[in-house]
Amino acid sequence: MDDMTHTQADSQADSQADTAAQQGTLQDFGADAQFFEYTAAADPVVAKIPFAIFHAREHESGATREIVWDLSGDIGTEWEATSPNLLASFLRIRAGERLHTQARATSRMFHVIRGSGETRGSFGAMRWSKGDLFALPGGERVEHTAFEDAALYTVSDSPLLCYLGVEPKESRFRPTLHSAERMLAEMRKVNNDPEARQRNRNGVLLANKAAPLTMTLTHCLWSLFNELPARVVQKPHRHNSVALDLCVAAAPGTYTLIGEQLDAQGVIVNPVRRDWVPGSAFVTPPGLWHSHHNETDVPAIVLPVQDAGLHTWMRTLDIRFA
Repeated sequence: MDDMTHTQADSQADSQADTAAQQGTLQDFGADAQFFEYTAAADPVVAKIPFAIFHAREHESGATREIVWDLSGDIGTEWEATSPNLLASFLRIRAGERLHTQARATSRMFHVIRGSGETRGSFGAMRWSKGDLFALPGGERVEHTAFEDAALYTVSDSPLLCYLGVEPKESRFRPTLHSAERMLAEMRKVNNDPEARQRNRNGVLLANKAAPLTMTLTHCLWSLFNELPARVVQKPHRHNSVALDLCVAAAPGTYTLIGEQLDAQGVIVNPVRRDWVPGSAFVTPPGLWHSHHNETDVPAIVLPVQDAGLHTWMRTLDIRFA
């Protein structure tokens, strides 16, 4: 009988301890819970994407290094970011020197602003020269070697992975090279069409066989090799992806206008102007109208890089034309 009483007492004590522990656990789990009235929080105010410029002078001199275009202080991230989903950098590599880079990313794009060299990784060695563009998957550490003074513009989706708190697990595409020769040839083919000057943009989308549904550079990154002919205005359009625009070639008098609204004639109201400077890049924030203007006798080329592959997959790109 004493043994039975003792057992019942132990069971009761254990039950009380379990109840107390459960209550404590529930209190711990609920500590971070919050509640908001729907209309006050359905569309929260977050930091706007700035009209930033990444100047060519950053990569024109100095030691071999990576120069990060970090706007995290403007957009409110705890990690380096140029936009919420993208991080851009310049790579400056002096002749005969090497630079190692690695990104916590699923996709990395490199455009050769000047020079020549090669990039090595587990995939082997990829040779590159001025005007080439190549994409690499995953977060592998790679080595860039310059055969002559070189500068590359690179964009990755590392801020997206930092936000999600994940690491790249598998490659979704193979290392892919879009050579300058092929890009120019394809662009000429498209722009020789008599209807070309009536189009909103005069360029070729750089795509990958591994992204057949989105028809983009990678499953996340999107890029357009876009020519702005002499004395031409490319009318406004808008989309929900942030564009990081690199000027490949231009003469003074070539620029982009960016703004929130159009007037009755389809002209941007009170726009911000961004002049095209070869080797420099600028941000086109999401959802804003933007038009390209060439008031010179020299054709110009711009290379926007966006997270539009991701937006297309999510059905949220919402591209609209004036």
